[in-house]
Amino acid sequence: MLGPLDNLFNKHISANAKAVVTGAGSGIGRAFALELARRGGDVVCADIDADRATETAKLIADLGVGSGHPVTCDVSSRDDVATLAKLAQEIFNGPPTLVINNAGVGIGGKPVGEIGLDDWDWALGINLWGVIYGCEVFTPLLREAGRGGIINVASAAGFAAAPVMGPYNVSKAGVMSLSETMAAELSGSGVNITVLCPTFVKTNVAKDGRITAGASSLADRLMAWTGLSPEKVAAQTLDANDRGRLYVVPQFDANVIWHLKRHFPGPYARGAGLLARVLPDN
Repeated sequence: MLGPLDNLFNKHISANAKAVVTGAGSGIGRAFALELARRGGDVVCADIDADRATETAKLIADLGVGSGHPVTCDVSSRDDVATLAKLAQEIFNGPPTLVINNAGVGIGGKPVGEIGLDDWDWALGINLWGVIYGCEVFTPLLREAGRGGIINVASAAGFAAAPVMGPYNVSKAGVMSLSETMAAELSGSGVNITVLCPTFVKTNVAKDGRITAGASSLADRLMAWTGLSPEKVAAQTLDANDRGRLYVVPQFDANVIWHLKRHFPGPYARGAGLLARVLPDN
């Protein structure tokens, strides 16, 4: 059981954190890295793109607070993630206190049966297996330390199950289930688990992924209308992990979908089917 001092510590996980952030080269990952630096953190900025990781570390240096260390890592490779954990411990001279499994890719625009197994393997390898590897490798380190936090970045897609987004939906639902499982397993351990489930955040995920032209155009419009800034989402999620909150559903539309899906599953599915018929063509 945790004592009063442990509870007090966990309210400030994000302050002066020794943090590992995957997908730190852009979008929400970069926003997490910069916000952690502003809070005095020492941040390992991991990304598959070495130049982007280096750029994030430079932006941290420009802040004049915190510190950043670029590391190249392909989260779909278990060996890369194991190496990331080893490097992080060398950089921090000990285990991290916060791990953010953020790296992800966008995919959409084709119905199940037309997607192709190569795209399924690609999306699940990064969005789901990348988080699984991160949790398998880093959880023992935090559990042994008896304190810290893990943030897994999922999506409202994990519960919304929107049409023509099969691989993305499945990967994010898996991240939600994994996070819920870990929250139960780590209860009382001093390690806080949080899963982030936004709708649209103003990032480049729609442009960098495997998304058909019609779906990408729709995503761009929705992002412009309802998208939050990644900076706001990152700060809100770090605060939630400090407080021990499991779910972060940061937007009104995501909360509406959450409740509709749970209270009216049949009508929700029929409405989603109607939506599929009005989506733009590929």
